[in-house]
Amino acid sequence: MRYSFRQLEVFLAAARTQNITKAAQSLAMSQSAASSALKELEAQFDIQLFDRIGKRLQLNELGRLLRPQVEALLAQGRELEQSLNRHTEVGALKVGATLTIGNYLAVGVMAEYMKTRSQARVSLEVANTRTIAQRVSDFDLDIGLIEGELQSPDLEVIPWRADELVVFCAPDHPLAGRQTLTDEDLLAATWIMREPGSGTRQTFERGMHGLLPDIEILLELEHTEAIKQAVETRLGIGCLSRVCLADAFRSGALVPLSVPPHRQFDRQFYFILHKQKYRGAGIDRWIALCRAL
Repeated sequence: MRYSFRQLEVFLAAARTQNITKAAQSLAMSQSAASSALKELEAQFDIQLFDRIGKRLQLNELGRLLRPQVEALLAQGRELEQSLNRHTEVGALKVGATLTIGNYLAVGVMAEYMKTRSQARVSLEVANTRTIAQRVSDFDLDIGLIEGELQSPDLEVIPWRADELVVFCAPDHPLAGRQTLTDEDLLAATWIMREPGSGTRQTFERGMHGLLPDIEILLELEHTEAIKQAVETRLGIGCLSRVCLADAFRSGALVPLSVPPHRQFDRQFYFILHKQKYRGAGIDRWIALCRAL
């Protein structure tokens, strides 16, 4: 072969950091060695993979085209190296999850995954659907677990499990005694909501079609626990996944509200993978554990 894995590692590190010095630091190399490796890779094939803008490296069209193939090749190479060294078949995994999944479901899966072998490690990044999708697209994460609908030409979206949102309030809120709310009740209420870009907000807006321009949103918060606490103090009513409200409903700290039958808040959780991502044993094991949850 006319290229080395080290040259490819430098290419990917430079693509991530957009700076050869930072790329070298991430690979524990000298700046000159990393710069030479990248120049040799381009010279061997008479190509240019980056546009140089001062000290910043910006992937050009060819670089963006080749990046998924290089990611997949190096992932296979790392898995082969683990097997040759007689290490575990299931290795380190970088997982991204949206807040509901990350805070209430993913930690249990992590514990089971790390029981597989001594080398099985998981890093978990928790953010909203938009951010996790972007991180998977950029190959910064091996797999994403999201709660929002998504369309992307680069990502494979795989259904996981069903979920539903529940409208809720404090037990002493004026709406707590209502058997079923009306659209007028929903319009008159003050809402504490997740931020735009989250899967929860996406599902809420779909279920509230026709009312959205007129509902009153007092607060938009990025964390479910903050929303629950705000609702407990009667600042308004909320709408979150039943998964993260189960304990509060059992204790009586919060109570569910019945919405009109035509207001549907059901949804699906999904796995997302880059279509060019090599799907190794670790990803397959993670998906299997999630499905068994």
